[in-house]
Amino acid sequence: MTVRIIISVLVLCCAVRGILQLLQERPKGDAKDGTAQTTGNKEIQADALEVRITVAGKLAVLADGIGKENTGKVCASLAVKEFMDAFSLYRSINNPGYFFERTMYGLHRNMQKVLEERQGGASVGVLLLAEENLYYAMAGQIRIALFRGGELIPLCECQTVDVLAQRAYQEGRLGRQETIWSLQDKNLWNYVGKDGFCQIEVCEAPVRLRNGDLAVMMTKGIYEEVPFAEIERILANEMLTAQGKADRVVQCADKSLAQDKENGSIVVLLTDGAMR
Repeated sequence: MTVRIIISVLVLCCAVRGILQLLQERPKGDAKDGTAQTTGNKEIQADALEVRITVAGKLAVLADGIGKENTGKVCASLAVKEFMDAFSLYRSINNPGYFFERTMYGLHRNMQKVLEERQGGASVGVLLLAEENLYYAMAGQIRIALFRGGELIPLCECQTVDVLAQRAYQEGRLGRQETIWSLQDKNLWNYVGKDGFCQIEVCEAPVRLRNGDLAVMMTKGIYEEVPFAEIERILANEMLTAQGKADRVVQCADKSLAQDKENGSIVVLLTDGAMR
């Protein structure tokens, strides 16, 4: 009798251990979501990304690290970690704009402490899906877009000199000739960790999601190597899962003949409003 009890306890312990292991190994994102990366022609992958689902919603973070050697990788990893750590504290996010700004500026301060005398930082894009709404924030040059009705709709602009100049020209703050010169300058003027970091792009109002919508984020190694029309064609392919779409876009980036290809990453989210 005692032997049977001992055996039963051992079997139960093994079963519990197996269940716990499965829970620990379960992906943090949704099986419906897709993420993919390529190093391009670089030696180090300095992009970092993660998708996580909690009771507060679904959060996706994509960071493109800036800096020599491992500096960019460290900065990108820190960006993802800090956003996910902050997100885990919430059961609901009533003010996404406040969450984005508070976390982004806190990240900036911590990143500068990590950098010390080194030059570096990260472009950071964040997507939050909650209650069939899409919220986003971006600093640097992460492309964030909504795929709807076969069209990839940009939701924010990169914080590069050319974009800044075009905006200033439209507002009458910059002359035509100065604008033409500045349009050739693709350098970043703002990113997390940079001295003088001052502004993040935050959605002014939530995007109400529709059935079939996809939320997309990309780094330079994707949107500079793959034409938007090709990305739209891939995203519209109903035979592919979100993961299959992300993989296909990265394959196209890898086929590019460019000599100096950057790290490339893409996140493809099936939105809550698009499910079932």
